[in-house]
Amino acid sequence: MEEYLGSKEQISAFSWMMSKCNLWSASLIIILSIISCTDTNTASSRVEILPYYNEATFTSLWLDASYTTSDALHTVAPFKLYNQYNDTITQDTFKDKIYVADFFFTFCTGICPKMTKNMASIQQAFIDDPEILLISHSVTPQHDTSEVLQDYASQNGVAKDKWHLVTGSRDEIYDLGRNQYFIEEDLGLNKTEDEFLHTENFVLIDKDKHIRGIYNGLNTTSVQQLIADINTLKKEK
Repeated sequence: MEEYLGSKEQISAFSWMMSKCNLWSASLIIILSIISCTDTNTASSRVEILPYYNEATFTSLWLDASYTTSDALHTVAPFKLYNQYNDTITQDTFKDKIYVADFFFTFCTGICPKMTKNMASIQQAFIDDPEILLISHSVTPQHDTSEVLQDYASQNGVAKDKWHLVTGSRDEIYDLGRNQYFIEEDLGLNKTEDEFLHTENFVLIDKDKHIRGIYNGLNTTSVQQLIADINTLKKEK
């Protein structure tokens, strides 16, 4: 038996080698874990400057350094809505802020829960950054009163003064979605006022109320790209 297993010296050497291998494997696992858990808020965009979007087809408009005026760029029009605390929410709420907008309704059982979860991940990425805000518009404002929105906010970890769930006039909300945020992309060009507004898209708005990106709010990779693009936008002067 001793001859088959090897000498005590050989067994000891083998055990020492195995312990070193286990230590190396453990170290590799720790390193990979650290890399995989790196804060997404430190991610960077694929470009140094984000494009602008002027109309519902979302054709990228790239501005060079010689461009000095924003007169020709689409800006989100003024609005007046009410959040989950029945506070009045207007464009002044987002003065000097970068924000992400989407459209949902509280009793949706399809795409909305996943969208809300992904908006929550954006909230968490910038929870301590007062420069970044979120706004979710109810497309069923006749049902989603401020009280209903407050219950929804409590159930989904919505931070006060960080993420506004808003209600108001249906006409105003639908006009914002289709004609200001172009939230349905080119599909919005062919829909009537009476048709239901329902989309998974998130829209990124800069401090001058220009549209700077559209993202699939159901896709984790797209949401991570949105977080990276927010970091890029923060670097703009």
